[in-house]
Amino acid sequence: MNHNSVGLAVHEVLAAVLQVRDGQLRVLLWQRGIEPDLGRWALPGGRLGHGEDVQTSVLRQLAEKVDVREVAHVEQLEVFSAPDRMPHQRTVATAFLGLVPCVADPALPPDTAWHPVVDALRDSPATAFDHGLIVRRARDRLRAKLSYTNLGFALAPSEFTVSALRQLYSAALGYRVSATNLQRVLARRGVLIPTGGTAAPGPSGGRPAALYRFAEHGMRVTDPFAVLRPPEPRPI
Repeated sequence: MNHNSVGLAVHEVLAAVLQVRDGQLRVLLWQRGIEPDLGRWALPGGRLGHGEDVQTSVLRQLAEKVDVREVAHVEQLEVFSAPDRMPHQRTVATAFLGLVPCVADPALPPDTAWHPVVDALRDSPATAFDHGLIVRRARDRLRAKLSYTNLGFALAPSEFTVSALRQLYSAALGYRVSATNLQRVLARRGVLIPTGGTAAPGPSGGRPAALYRFAEHGMRVTDPFAVLRPPEPRPI
């Protein structure tokens, strides 16, 4: 029997769940307890269940296997179907990008943890199969969509200061974002709405900062031609 034939391929769903935690963009990984790749860190997921569509399956498995239910946004990322992506049996994976707000703190099983995305891309800790590649694609998709959509809502709490939002965007994009420019861009696109409230002053005092919220909690394109780029280096 030829296990590499397309007709006998196993179909699995995987979730690259990202969150900004402790000032870093992190990905949820669990440690494999069986061969192949025993002990390596992997994206949560599993085989597509009978009668399920792929999105229903990935949300079910996140809830059942790693107890993550506070997913603010989920979208299909890509199908990974290289014949040799997993040993022994041809396995096709439908991968999803999931985003969890920074204030969510799900109770994770002992074999599951949030790892900095930058570490996962360096294969430290060692990731299973092609899961490091999937994490990279998820990070790149998030960064692209932060430029031309309102997807920041899925990373942010319900209310926030512009300074706090800047920190979230900076962590997700991988470079320091100007709070003034971010507020101007998002306000022009109608993405941010002032709540009328203010945040409590910090330890150093000063004027209380205004609180904002996202106008919508569903993704929409706000500027199809926009690209957020890091600041140009200053000449020496």
